[in-house]
Amino acid sequence: MEQMDLELKKAFTEMQVTKIETTKKMNMIDMKCDMVKTGKQKYKLTEKGTSDLTDNTRVYISVGRMFVLTNVQDMRSELKARQDKCDKALELLNQKKEFLLKSLKEQEDVLRELVQQRKEADISK
Repeated sequence: MEQMDLELKKAFTEMQVTKIETTKKMNMIDMKCDMVKTGKQKYKLTEKGTSDLTDNTRVYISVGRMFVLTNVQDMRSELKARQDKCDKALELLNQKKEFLLKSLKEQEDVLRELVQQRKEADISK
């Protein structure tokens, strides 16, 4: 009986630690999602602001710490590519978040099952 109590105590402690870690990871994922959404919004606004430019307008795109002269079509395709990259990053982050939620739910279910088994063992005695 004492062994079962120790087992339950250990399981609850592990669950608490896992829940704290998962919460931290989910908060980090939320922060990353916000950053990616902000970047995507910036690209959309840039695309919208440059939509009325003619094809012979000189435009510059940023490459690291410098700016490179390019044409409007290349700049627009670069902005679209960056937006698509943001969409994929958001999708990946959401998948990670769903996985964390599933694993936490599974661990909670295992703990519930352990508690239920403990109750049934006490009742049968």
